[in-house]
Amino acid sequence: MKILEQMLKDVPIPKMAKVRQNFYAPEIRDVPKAVHQSIRQANVLQRISPGDQVAIAVGSRGIADIPIIVREVANAVKQAGGVPFIVPAMGSHGGATAEGQKEVLAHLGVTEEFVGVPIRSNMDVVEIGKLDNGLPVYIDKLAYEADKIVVVNRVKPHTAFRGPVESGLMKMITIGLGKQKGAEAAHQYSFKYMARHVIEMAKIAIQRAPIVFGVAVLENAYDRPAKIVAVPAEQFETVEPELLIEAKSLMPRIMFTPLDVLVVDEIGKDISGDGMDPNITGRYATPYASGGPDIARIVVLGLSEKTDGNANGIGLADITTKKVKDQIIWEKGFANALTSTVVSVVKLPMFFETEELAVKAAIKTCNAFDLSKVRIVRIKNTLALREIWISESLLDEALQMEEIEILSTPMEMDFSITIEH
Repeated sequence: MKILEQMLKDVPIPKMAKVRQNFYAPEIRDVPKAVHQSIRQANVLQRISPGDQVAIAVGSRGIADIPIIVREVANAVKQAGGVPFIVPAMGSHGGATAEGQKEVLAHLGVTEEFVGVPIRSNMDVVEIGKLDNGLPVYIDKLAYEADKIVVVNRVKPHTAFRGPVESGLMKMITIGLGKQKGAEAAHQYSFKYMARHVIEMAKIAIQRAPIVFGVAVLENAYDRPAKIVAVPAEQFETVEPELLIEAKSLMPRIMFTPLDVLVVDEIGKDISGDGMDPNITGRYATPYASGGPDIARIVVLGLSEKTDGNANGIGLADITTKKVKDQIIWEKGFANALTSTVVSVVKLPMFFETEELAVKAAIKTCNAFDLSKVRIVRIKNTLALREIWISESLLDEALQMEEIEILSTPMEMDFSITIEH
Protein backbone atom coordinates (compact mmCIF):
# COMPACT_ATOMS: atom_id res chain seq x y z
CA MET A 1 0.00 0.00 0.00
CA LYS A 2 3.06 2.26 0.27
CA ILE A 3 2.85 3.18 -3.40
CA LEU A 4 -0.81 4.19 -2.93
CA GLU A 5 0.06 6.35 0.07
CA GLN A 6 2.72 8.02 -2.04
CA MET A 7 0.25 8.68 -4.86
CA LEU A 8 -2.24 10.26 -2.46
CA LYS A 9 0.24 12.10 -0.22
CA ASP A 10 -0.30 15.53 -1.73
CA VAL A 11 -4.08 15.33 -2.25
CA PRO A 12 -5.64 18.11 -0.12
CA ILE A 13 -8.59 17.36 2.18
CA PRO A 14 -10.51 20.62 2.65
CA LYS A 15 -11.56 21.94 6.03
CA MET A 16 -15.14 21.09 6.93
CA ALA A 17 -17.85 23.10 8.72
CA LYS A 18 -20.77 21.62 10.62
CA VAL A 19 -24.19 22.83 9.46
CA ARG A 20 -27.79 22.08 10.31
CA GLN A 21 -30.36 21.39 7.57
CA ASN A 22 -33.82 22.48 8.70
CA PHE A 23 -36.72 20.58 7.13
CA TYR A 24 -40.48 20.81 7.57
CA ALA A 25 -40.89 18.01 10.07
CA PRO A 26 -44.19 17.28 11.85
CA GLU A 27 -43.62 14.79 14.66
CA ILE A 28 -45.82 12.59 16.84
CA ARG A 29 -45.05 13.32 20.48
CA ASP A 30 -47.02 10.45 22.03
CA VAL A 31 -46.46 7.37 19.87
CA PRO A 32 -48.48 4.87 21.97
CA LYS A 33 -51.46 7.22 21.98
CA ALA A 34 -51.18 7.72 18.20
CA VAL A 35 -51.15 3.97 17.56
CA HIS A 36 -54.33 3.37 19.56
CA GLN A 37 -56.03 6.46 18.15
CA SER A 38 -55.34 5.39 14.55
CA ILE A 39 -56.69 1.90 15.20
CA ARG A 40 -59.85 3.30 16.79
CA GLN A 41 -60.41 5.73 13.92
CA ALA A 42 -60.12 2.93 11.37
CA ASN A 43 -62.62 0.86 13.36
CA VAL A 44 -60.73 -2.36 12.67
CA LEU A 45 -60.50 -4.03 16.07
CA GLN A 46 -64.00 -5.43 15.64
CA ARG A 47 -62.50 -7.72 12.99
CA ILE A 48 -60.71 -9.61 15.77
CA SER A 49 -62.77 -12.06 17.81
CA PRO A 50 -61.95 -13.20 21.36
CA GLY A 51 -59.45 -16.03 21.25
CA ASP A 52 -58.22 -15.27 17.70
CA GLN A 53 -54.56 -16.08 17.09
CA VAL A 54 -53.27 -12.86 15.48
CA ALA A 55 -49.98 -12.75 13.56
CA ILE A 56 -48.36 -9.30 13.58
CA ALA A 57 -45.96 -8.97 10.63
CA VAL A 58 -42.84 -6.93 11.41
CA GLY A 59 -40.00 -6.18 8.99
CA SER A 60 -36.27 -5.53 9.12
CA ARG A 61 -36.14 -1.76 8.69
CA GLY A 62 -34.91 0.59 11.39
CA ILE A 63 -38.25 2.38 11.74
CA ALA A 64 -38.29 4.99 14.51
CA ASP A 65 -39.87 3.63 17.71
CA ILE A 66 -40.73 0.34 16.00
CA PRO A 67 -40.58 -1.63 19.29
CA ILE A 68 -43.12 0.77 20.83
CA ILE A 69 -45.37 0.72 17.77
CA VAL A 70 -45.40 -3.08 17.64
CA ARG A 71 -45.98 -3.35 21.38
CA GLU A 72 -48.99 -1.05 21.20
CA VAL A 73 -50.45 -2.86 18.17
CA ALA A 74 -50.13 -6.08 20.19
CA ASN A 75 -51.80 -4.39 23.18
CA ALA A 76 -54.68 -3.26 20.97
CA VAL A 77 -55.12 -6.82 19.72
CA LYS A 78 -55.15 -8.05 23.31
CA GLN A 79 -57.81 -5.48 24.20
CA ALA A 80 -59.99 -6.97 21.47
CA GLY A 81 -59.55 -10.40 23.01
CA GLY A 82 -57.03 -11.61 20.44
CA VAL A 83 -53.87 -13.59 21.19
CA PRO A 84 -51.07 -11.84 19.29
CA PHE A 85 -47.69 -13.15 18.20
CA ILE A 86 -45.01 -11.67 15.93
CA VAL A 87 -43.78 -13.11 12.65
CA PRO A 88 -40.72 -11.66 10.91
CA ALA A 89 -41.81 -10.33 7.51
CA MET A 90 -38.54 -9.53 5.81
CA GLY A 91 -38.16 -11.68 2.71
CA SER A 92 -34.61 -13.03 2.58
CA HIS A 93 -33.11 -10.71 5.20
CA GLY A 94 -31.37 -12.13 8.23
CA GLY A 95 -29.43 -14.50 5.99
CA ALA A 96 -32.74 -16.09 4.91
CA THR A 97 -32.85 -18.15 8.12
CA ALA A 98 -35.46 -18.31 10.87
CA GLU A 99 -32.95 -17.58 13.63
CA GLY A 100 -31.30 -14.85 11.59
CA GLN A 101 -34.62 -13.07 11.11
CA LYS A 102 -35.35 -13.25 14.83
CA GLU A 103 -31.91 -11.74 15.47
CA VAL A 104 -32.70 -8.88 13.07
CA LEU A 105 -35.82 -8.07 15.12
CA ALA A 106 -33.77 -8.20 18.32
CA HIS A 107 -31.27 -5.72 16.83
CA LEU A 108 -34.21 -3.38 16.23
CA GLY A 109 -35.37 -3.76 19.83
CA VAL A 110 -38.36 -5.94 18.93
CA THR A 111 -37.98 -8.68 21.54
CA GLU A 112 -40.48 -10.90 23.34
CA GLU A 113 -39.55 -9.20 26.61
CA PHE A 114 -40.23 -5.68 25.35
CA VAL A 115 -43.29 -6.32 23.21
CA GLY A 116 -44.80 -8.83 25.61
CA VAL A 117 -45.78 -11.44 22.99
CA PRO A 118 -43.98 -14.44 21.48
CA ILE A 119 -41.97 -14.22 18.26
CA ARG A 120 -42.49 -17.20 15.95
CA SER A 121 -39.89 -17.30 13.22
CA ASN A 122 -40.01 -19.88 10.45
CA MET A 123 -39.08 -19.77 6.76
CA ASP A 124 -41.88 -22.14 5.72
CA VAL A 125 -44.42 -20.68 3.29
CA VAL A 126 -47.70 -21.62 1.65
CA GLU A 127 -48.43 -21.00 -2.03
CA ILE A 128 -51.80 -19.25 -2.16
CA GLY A 129 -52.12 -18.38 -5.84
CA LYS A 130 -50.45 -17.42 -9.10
CA LEU A 131 -50.36 -14.33 -11.29
CA ASP A 132 -51.51 -14.60 -14.90
CA ASN A 133 -47.86 -14.83 -15.96
CA GLY A 134 -47.33 -17.84 -13.71
CA LEU A 135 -45.50 -16.19 -10.83
CA PRO A 136 -46.45 -17.90 -7.56
CA VAL A 137 -47.71 -15.97 -4.53
CA TYR A 138 -46.40 -17.17 -1.16
CA ILE A 139 -47.16 -16.28 2.44
CA ASP A 140 -45.58 -17.16 5.77
CA LYS A 141 -47.10 -20.48 6.90
CA LEU A 142 -47.44 -19.45 10.56
CA ALA A 143 -49.22 -16.24 9.57
CA TYR A 144 -51.46 -18.04 7.07
CA GLU A 145 -52.53 -20.55 9.72
CA ALA A 146 -53.36 -17.80 12.21
CA ASP A 147 -56.93 -16.55 12.52
CA LYS A 148 -55.97 -12.98 11.60
CA ILE A 149 -52.94 -11.07 10.25
CA VAL A 150 -51.94 -7.46 10.97
CA VAL A 151 -49.15 -5.81 8.96
CA VAL A 152 -46.91 -3.05 10.35
CA ASN A 153 -44.59 -1.12 8.04
CA ARG A 154 -43.23 2.26 7.03
CA VAL A 155 -44.46 3.84 3.79
CA LYS A 156 -41.70 5.48 1.78
CA PRO A 157 -40.21 5.71 -1.72
CA HIS A 158 -38.52 2.51 -2.87
CA THR A 159 -34.85 2.43 -3.74
CA ALA A 160 -35.12 0.54 -7.04
CA PHE A 161 -38.49 1.19 -8.72
CA ARG A 162 -41.27 3.75 -9.03
CA GLY A 163 -45.03 3.18 -8.94
CA PRO A 164 -48.27 4.15 -7.16
CA VAL A 165 -47.23 1.76 -4.36
CA GLU A 166 -43.58 1.35 -3.40
CA SER A 167 -42.27 0.46 0.08
CA GLY A 168 -45.17 -0.03 2.46
CA LEU A 169 -47.99 -2.32 3.45
CA MET A 170 -48.55 -4.06 0.10
CA LYS A 171 -44.83 -4.70 -0.43
CA MET A 172 -44.63 -6.06 3.12
CA ILE A 173 -47.34 -8.59 2.23
CA THR A 174 -45.80 -9.56 -1.12
CA ILE A 175 -42.12 -9.72 -0.26
CA GLY A 176 -41.86 -9.52 3.53
CA LEU A 177 -44.51 -12.10 4.43
CA GLY A 178 -43.57 -14.12 1.37
CA LYS A 179 -40.23 -14.87 3.06
CA GLN A 180 -37.29 -15.86 0.86
CA LYS A 181 -39.43 -17.74 -1.70
CA GLY A 182 -41.94 -14.90 -1.98
CA ALA A 183 -39.23 -12.28 -2.34
CA GLU A 184 -37.53 -14.43 -4.99
CA ALA A 185 -40.77 -14.79 -6.95
CA ALA A 186 -41.53 -11.05 -6.82
CA HIS A 187 -38.03 -10.20 -8.06
CA GLN A 188 -37.88 -12.91 -10.73
CA TYR A 189 -38.69 -10.61 -13.66
CA SER A 190 -36.57 -7.73 -12.28
CA PHE A 191 -37.59 -4.39 -10.83
CA LYS A 192 -38.93 -3.34 -14.24
CA TYR A 193 -42.22 -5.05 -13.37
CA MET A 194 -42.07 -4.71 -9.60
CA ALA A 195 -44.62 -1.89 -9.30
CA ARG A 196 -47.26 -4.05 -10.98
CA HIS A 197 -46.30 -7.33 -9.34
CA VAL A 198 -46.35 -5.92 -5.79
CA ILE A 199 -49.94 -4.79 -6.18
CA GLU A 200 -51.16 -7.90 -8.02
CA MET A 201 -49.55 -10.30 -5.54
CA ALA A 202 -50.73 -8.34 -2.51
CA LYS A 203 -54.31 -8.35 -3.81
CA ILE A 204 -54.25 -12.14 -4.06
CA ALA A 205 -52.86 -12.39 -0.52
CA ILE A 206 -55.55 -10.06 0.85
CA GLN A 207 -58.24 -12.17 -0.80
CA ARG A 208 -56.91 -15.55 0.33
CA ALA A 209 -55.15 -14.92 3.64
CA PRO A 210 -56.75 -13.56 6.85
CA ILE A 211 -55.18 -10.08 6.60
CA VAL A 212 -57.49 -7.68 8.46
CA PHE A 213 -55.62 -4.38 8.65
CA GLY A 214 -52.26 -2.68 8.47
CA VAL A 215 -50.55 0.02 10.48
CA ALA A 216 -48.64 2.43 8.22
CA VAL A 217 -45.93 4.69 9.60
CA LEU A 218 -44.73 7.87 7.90
CA GLU A 219 -41.48 9.40 9.10
CA ASN A 220 -40.29 12.98 8.97
CA ALA A 221 -36.95 14.20 7.65
CA TYR A 222 -35.30 13.50 11.00
CA ASP A 223 -36.25 9.81 11.08
CA ARG A 224 -39.04 10.34 13.64
CA PRO A 225 -42.70 9.26 13.40
CA ALA A 226 -44.73 11.93 11.62
CA LYS A 227 -47.97 10.03 11.09
CA ILE A 228 -49.44 6.64 12.01
CA VAL A 229 -52.43 5.38 10.05
CA ALA A 230 -54.36 2.14 10.49
CA VAL A 231 -55.77 0.95 7.16
CA PRO A 232 -58.40 -1.79 6.59
CA ALA A 233 -56.95 -4.47 4.31
CA GLU A 234 -59.44 -3.87 1.49
CA GLN A 235 -58.36 -0.19 1.37
CA PHE A 236 -54.61 -0.77 0.99
CA GLU A 237 -54.64 -0.23 -2.77
CA THR A 238 -56.46 3.13 -2.58
CA VAL A 239 -54.99 4.57 0.64
CA GLU A 240 -51.34 3.63 0.26
CA PRO A 241 -50.66 5.74 -2.89
CA GLU A 242 -51.90 8.81 -0.98
CA LEU A 243 -49.62 7.97 1.94
CA LEU A 244 -46.67 7.51 -0.44
CA ILE A 245 -47.15 11.01 -1.88
CA GLU A 246 -47.17 12.42 1.64
CA ALA A 247 -44.13 10.36 2.63
CA LYS A 248 -42.18 11.70 -0.35
CA SER A 249 -42.97 15.26 0.68
CA LEU A 250 -41.48 14.57 4.13
CA MET A 251 -38.24 13.00 2.89
CA PRO A 252 -34.96 14.62 3.90
CA ARG A 253 -32.33 15.45 1.30
CA ILE A 254 -28.85 16.77 0.89
CA MET A 255 -29.42 20.41 0.01
CA PHE A 256 -26.21 20.75 -1.98
CA THR A 257 -25.80 19.55 -5.56
CA PRO A 258 -23.72 18.81 -7.53
CA LEU A 259 -21.09 17.32 -5.23
CA ASP A 260 -17.62 16.09 -5.98
CA VAL A 261 -17.51 13.74 -2.99
CA LEU A 262 -20.03 12.38 -0.49
CA VAL A 263 -18.52 10.78 2.62
CA VAL A 264 -20.88 8.34 4.37
CA ASP A 265 -19.78 7.23 7.83
CA GLU A 266 -21.92 4.08 7.87
CA ILE A 267 -24.26 1.99 5.76
CA GLY A 268 -26.52 -0.87 6.85
CA LYS A 269 -29.67 -2.87 6.21
CA ASP A 270 -31.21 -1.19 9.26
CA ILE A 271 -30.73 2.15 7.49
CA SER A 272 -31.92 1.20 3.99
CA GLY A 273 -32.49 -1.92 1.95
CA ASP A 274 -29.56 -0.71 -0.14
CA GLY A 275 -27.40 0.17 2.86
CA MET A 276 -27.59 3.85 1.96
CA ASP A 277 -30.83 5.17 0.51
CA PRO A 278 -30.44 5.95 -3.21
CA ASN A 279 -33.21 8.54 -2.85
CA ILE A 280 -30.65 10.49 -0.78
CA THR A 281 -27.43 9.66 -2.63
CA GLY A 282 -28.77 9.62 -6.19
CA ARG A 283 -27.06 6.24 -6.75
CA TYR A 284 -29.51 3.55 -7.85
CA ALA A 285 -28.88 -0.12 -8.50
CA THR A 286 -31.48 -0.29 -11.28
CA PRO A 287 -32.56 2.02 -14.12
CA TYR A 288 -36.17 1.96 -12.88
CA ALA A 289 -35.77 4.66 -10.21
CA SER A 290 -34.14 8.07 -10.26
CA GLY A 291 -33.79 11.33 -8.36
CA GLY A 292 -31.45 12.87 -5.81
CA PRO A 293 -28.22 14.83 -6.04
CA ASP A 294 -25.49 14.57 -8.68
CA ILE A 295 -22.44 13.10 -6.91
CA ALA A 296 -19.15 12.17 -8.60
CA ARG A 297 -17.67 9.95 -5.87
CA ILE A 298 -19.12 8.24 -2.78
CA VAL A 299 -16.92 6.98 0.07
CA VAL A 300 -18.24 4.56 2.72
CA LEU A 301 -16.25 4.50 5.95
CA GLY A 302 -18.11 1.89 8.01
CA LEU A 303 -20.93 -0.59 8.53
CA SER A 304 -23.64 0.02 11.13
CA GLU A 305 -23.62 -2.21 14.18
CA LYS A 306 -27.19 -3.37 13.55
CA THR A 307 -26.46 -4.51 9.98
CA ASP A 308 -24.47 -7.38 11.53
CA GLY A 309 -22.00 -7.71 8.67
CA ASN A 310 -24.52 -7.33 5.85
CA ALA A 311 -22.90 -4.87 3.44
CA ASN A 312 -25.67 -4.91 0.83
CA GLY A 313 -25.28 -1.59 -0.97
CA ILE A 314 -21.50 -1.32 -0.70
CA GLY A 315 -21.37 -1.76 -4.47
CA LEU A 316 -23.07 1.63 -4.88
CA ALA A 317 -19.98 3.26 -3.35
CA ASP A 318 -16.82 4.04 -5.29
CA ILE A 319 -14.35 3.70 -2.44
CA THR A 320 -14.27 2.17 1.05
CA THR A 321 -11.81 1.01 3.72
CA LYS A 322 -10.08 -2.24 4.55
CA LYS A 323 -11.90 -2.17 7.89
CA VAL A 324 -15.25 -2.31 6.07
CA LYS A 325 -14.02 -5.15 3.83
CA ASP A 326 -12.94 -7.16 6.86
CA GLN A 327 -16.32 -6.67 8.60
CA ILE A 328 -18.40 -8.00 5.71
CA ILE A 329 -20.22 -11.31 6.13
CA TRP A 330 -20.53 -12.01 2.44
CA GLU A 331 -23.27 -14.65 2.57
CA LYS A 332 -25.76 -12.15 3.99
CA GLY A 333 -25.44 -9.68 1.14
CA PHE A 334 -25.17 -12.45 -1.42
CA ALA A 335 -28.48 -13.92 -0.18
CA ASN A 336 -30.11 -10.53 -0.81
CA ALA A 337 -28.52 -10.29 -4.27
CA LEU A 338 -29.62 -13.78 -5.28
CA THR A 339 -33.15 -13.01 -4.14
CA SER A 340 -33.45 -9.53 -5.68
CA THR A 341 -31.43 -10.50 -8.81
CA VAL A 342 -29.52 -7.21 -8.39
CA VAL A 343 -25.84 -8.10 -8.11
CA SER A 344 -24.10 -4.72 -8.39
CA VAL A 345 -24.97 -3.82 -4.79
CA VAL A 346 -22.68 -6.48 -3.30
CA LYS A 347 -19.59 -5.77 -5.40
CA LEU A 348 -16.59 -4.54 -3.41
CA PRO A 349 -15.26 -1.12 -4.42
CA MET A 350 -11.63 -0.04 -4.22
CA PHE A 351 -10.55 -0.05 -0.55
CA PHE A 352 -7.77 1.62 1.44
CA GLU A 353 -5.99 1.04 4.75
CA THR A 354 -7.31 4.20 6.41
CA GLU A 355 -10.33 6.46 6.22
CA GLU A 356 -8.09 9.39 5.34
CA LEU A 357 -6.65 7.56 2.34
CA ALA A 358 -10.14 6.56 1.21
CA VAL A 359 -11.30 10.17 1.25
CA LYS A 360 -8.15 11.32 -0.53
CA ALA A 361 -8.70 8.69 -3.20
CA ALA A 362 -12.24 9.97 -3.76
CA ILE A 363 -10.98 13.53 -4.07
CA LYS A 364 -8.19 12.53 -6.47
CA THR A 365 -10.58 10.68 -8.77
CA CYS A 366 -13.57 13.07 -8.67
CA ASN A 367 -12.31 15.05 -11.70
CA ALA A 368 -12.89 18.44 -10.10
CA PHE A 369 -11.09 21.24 -11.97
CA ASP A 370 -9.59 22.63 -8.75
CA LEU A 371 -9.00 20.11 -5.95
CA SER A 372 -8.43 22.93 -3.48
CA LYS A 373 -12.09 23.91 -3.93
CA VAL A 374 -13.61 20.44 -3.98
CA ARG A 375 -17.30 20.24 -3.00
CA ILE A 376 -17.65 17.66 -0.20
CA VAL A 377 -20.48 16.68 2.13
CA ARG A 378 -20.05 14.24 5.00
CA ILE A 379 -23.01 12.48 6.67
CA LYS A 380 -23.41 9.86 9.39
CA ASN A 381 -25.84 7.84 7.27
CA THR A 382 -28.76 8.50 4.92
CA LEU A 383 -31.24 8.61 7.81
CA ALA A 384 -29.28 11.27 9.73
CA LEU A 385 -29.31 14.41 7.61
CA ARG A 386 -30.07 17.12 10.13
CA GLU A 387 -26.47 17.88 11.06
CA ILE A 388 -23.92 17.32 8.33
CA TRP A 389 -20.46 18.59 7.43
CA ILE A 390 -19.70 20.63 4.33
CA SER A 391 -16.41 21.72 2.79
CA GLU A 392 -15.29 25.34 2.87
CA SER A 393 -16.13 25.68 -0.81
CA LEU A 394 -19.86 25.26 0.02
CA LEU A 395 -20.02 27.89 2.77
CA ASP A 396 -20.93 30.83 0.53
CA GLU A 397 -23.75 28.74 -0.94
CA ALA A 398 -24.91 27.73 2.54
CA LEU A 399 -25.05 31.35 3.68
CA GLN A 400 -27.60 32.06 0.94
CA MET A 401 -29.94 29.24 2.04
CA GLU A 402 -32.62 29.96 4.63
CA GLU A 403 -32.87 26.28 5.56
CA ILE A 404 -29.18 26.06 6.55
CA GLU A 405 -27.65 27.06 9.89
CA ILE A 406 -23.86 27.15 10.15
CA LEU A 407 -22.83 25.59 13.46
CA SER A 408 -19.03 25.71 13.39
CA THR A 409 -16.03 27.32 11.80
CA PRO A 410 -14.14 25.23 9.24
CA MET A 411 -11.82 22.64 10.78
CA GLU A 412 -9.73 19.68 9.69
CA MET A 413 -11.73 16.57 8.81
CA ASP A 414 -11.71 14.43 11.96
CA PHE A 415 -11.87 10.69 11.42
CA SER A 416 -12.22 9.97 15.14
CA ILE A 417 -15.61 11.68 15.47
CA THR A 418 -19.06 10.23 15.06
CA ILE A 419 -21.43 12.66 13.40
CA GLU A 420 -24.38 13.27 15.69
CA HIS A 421 -27.84 12.25 14.55
